[in-house]
Amino acid sequence: MRSEEARLDEAVGLAAAIDLEVVHAASAPVLRPRPATFLGKGKVEEIGGILDQRDPRPGLVIVDHALSPVQHRNLEKEWNAKVLDRTALILEIFGARARTAEGRLQVELAHLSYQRSRLVRSWTHLERQRGGFGFLGGPGESQIEADRRALATRIDRLKEKLEHVRRMRGLQRAKRKRAPYPVVALVGYTNAGKSTLFNRMTHSAVDARDMLFATLDPTMRAVDLLSGQRIILSDTVGFISDLPAQLVAAFRATLEEVIEADLIIHVRDGAHPDSNAQRRDVITLLRDIGVGDDGAQPVIEALNKIDLLDDDARAKLQATIGLSQGRAAFTIEEPARIAFSAVTGEGVGGLNDLIDALATAERETVVVELSAEDGKGRAWLHEMGDVRHEEIEGGLARLTVRLSEKSRGQFRKAFPNAAILPDPADVRRSA
Repeated sequence: MRSEEARLDEAVGLAAAIDLEVVHAASAPVLRPRPATFLGKGKVEEIGGILDQRDPRPGLVIVDHALSPVQHRNLEKEWNAKVLDRTALILEIFGARARTAEGRLQVELAHLSYQRSRLVRSWTHLERQRGGFGFLGGPGESQIEADRRALATRIDRLKEKLEHVRRMRGLQRAKRKRAPYPVVALVGYTNAGKSTLFNRMTHSAVDARDMLFATLDPTMRAVDLLSGQRIILSDTVGFISDLPAQLVAAFRATLEEVIEADLIIHVRDGAHPDSNAQRRDVITLLRDIGVGDDGAQPVIEALNKIDLLDDDARAKLQATIGLSQGRAAFTIEEPARIAFSAVTGEGVGGLNDLIDALATAERETVVVELSAEDGKGRAWLHEMGDVRHEEIEGGLARLTVRLSEKSRGQFRKAFPNAAILPDPADVRRSA
């Protein structure tokens, strides 16, 4: 259960994400939401008084909860100010942050889907007639009906464009699957430090600010691990509690990158007071988009920001991680856990080692024999495998190399004249 203080801090952080100046913030527990105004009459009047007392009078009130169109309209009338609910605020942030054409399409679709649900009652200024003269047949088409129809047409066109994006992403994923590079997806609550970790692992400089939703558009980079295994690391949009359904639907094409990943790293803010509640929100969203509990995609839970913990909190966290090691099933509920700091680099080496071990777990040591003049085949093995030993005798090159079953199949297809033999050391051990 998330604390009131943490929820209020998050709401203030969301407002700051689009450079809004918050002049007053307070919690208002609601036991029974009012159908007309969500808040009780006394609280509505109290907030109205706070607005009237300030000079200049604030022109915007944010309610950190989803409001119905009727509640939205009535609160704006009561307070004589613009009102944003949690859904609208998050949509505003996404609209301000989206950089790629795909991101802008997804945000626009989410925004229009939200607006369409509010045409019936909230847009009273559109309830007028347009077209026709009254004496020539009927009153004509109402403005609100025309706007609803225009919205539906635009939404259909956006869905078509995003379906094209989804197909293109599918083709790109299929192309990546033909290459022996595992895809590792970073997921987690917004501002958990995914982009900072991404930058440290890839030596990149993607935007990584201490701000909610600093990353919206996914970024992918190749990373070479110590074993020689190359992976594709993907930085994804941050999750948040009560993420608007419109956004989950609109960003499904992007979130499919997580569904198709070979390994998921759930980055958590280990220093946040509501870290456990954030963890539950992320797990719920992962399930919603199709990540299962069967362990088909191994999961590492990486607890970030240990540099912000005092000695007692750090010792407690490490003890908790130690207790979980023996029962790690690499699922979203029972992941392998590791603590680190993306800022200082402490513990990142251990995270890399764990990724390396999982990425190369299916590798088997074999001996490959091919012509010494086949430089292309030898280069392929060095790039795609983990070459442990290489010798050339006469016109024959013999390489002891660790390859996954997938890579062995690809090598056989590309170099049919080469021979792949069991590693004699493995044969002796098994005997």
